[in-house]
Amino acid sequence: MNLNFNTSSSVVRLNIGGKKFCTTIDTLTQREPDSMLAAMFSGRHAVHQESDKGYVFVDRDGTYFRHILNWLRDGVVPTLKDSEYSELLREAEYFQLLGLIDGIKASLIKRKEDEEMSTELKRIDIIKCIQSERVRFRGLNLSGLDLSKLDLSFVDFSYACLRNVFFSRANLQCAKFRDVDAEASIFHNATLRECEFTGANLRGALLAGANLQSANLQDACLVDCSFCGADLRSAHLQTADLTNANLEGANLEGANLKGAKLTNANLKGANLQRAYLRHVNLRDTDLEGAKLDGANLLGAIR
Repeated sequence: MNLNFNTSSSVVRLNIGGKKFCTTIDTLTQREPDSMLAAMFSGRHAVHQESDKGYVFVDRDGTYFRHILNWLRDGVVPTLKDSEYSELLREAEYFQLLGLIDGIKASLIKRKEDEEMSTELKRIDIIKCIQSERVRFRGLNLSGLDLSKLDLSFVDFSYACLRNVFFSRANLQCAKFRDVDAEASIFHNATLRECEFTGANLRGALLAGANLQSANLQDACLVDCSFCGADLRSAHLQTADLTNANLEGANLEGANLKGAKLTNANLKGANLQRAYLRHVNLRDTDLEGAKLDGANLLGAIR
C-alpha cells in the first residue's frame, strides 16, 4: 500500500529491520529537515506501507534507531561506548542526519580530551617535575594519585582536580590550593603550614594530625572534614563551611573563625584560646572540654 502523510501530527509506525517504533511526522521532519526521513514523510512522496500491519518498513539495522528517534525528539546525543558511536554514526550517515553526525563527532573528541586529561601525570612524573625550582600543576587533573611523603612545598596546585589524592605525610608547606577540587583527599599528618586553600572544595577530606599553622582556608568547603588532632593555630577560617566537621582535639589557638559555619561541628577538647569567634553561631556545636580562654566571643550565639 502506498500512503501520503500530510498531517504533522499523524502517527507513523516504523519497522526498522524488524524492530517496531511509533512516532509522529513532526518528530521525523522538524529537527533535521534535510534528512532522508524528513524527505520520506514530507508529504511529497508516496511511502510504501505494509498492507496488513500498518508499518512502514526500512531495511536497516534497528538496534540504534531508538537513539535516532530520541535525537529527533530532544536533540541530545546519547552517551555510548566508542564502538556503539561508530554504529550510530553509520546509521546517522545513512539517514543523512547532519546534526546528529556533528554531535557524535563532538562527543568523541570531548571523550578523547577527557581521557588524555585523566592520565596527564603519574607519580613518577610528579617526582621528576618537583626537582625543578618552580613547579606548577595549575588546572591539571591529578585525581587518585598517590603523592604521599613527597616534598611538594611551594607547589602551585590552584584550580586543579585533586579528588581522592593521597597526600599523607607529604611536605606541602606554602603550597597553593586556591579553588581546587580536593574532595575526599587524604592529608593525614601532612605539613600544610601557610598553605592557601581559599575557595577550595575539601568536602570529606581527611586532615587528621595535619600541620595547618597559619594556613588560609577562607571560604573553603570543609563539610564532613576530619581535623582530629590537627594544628590550626592562627589559621584563617573566615566564612569557611565546617558543617559536620570533626575538630576533636584540634589546636585552633588564635584562629580566625569569623563568619564560619559550625553547624554540628565537633570541637570536643579543642583549643580555642584567643580564637576569633565574634558573632559565630555555636548553638549546634559540641564544645565539651574545649578551651576558650581569651577567645573573642562577642555576639557569639551559644
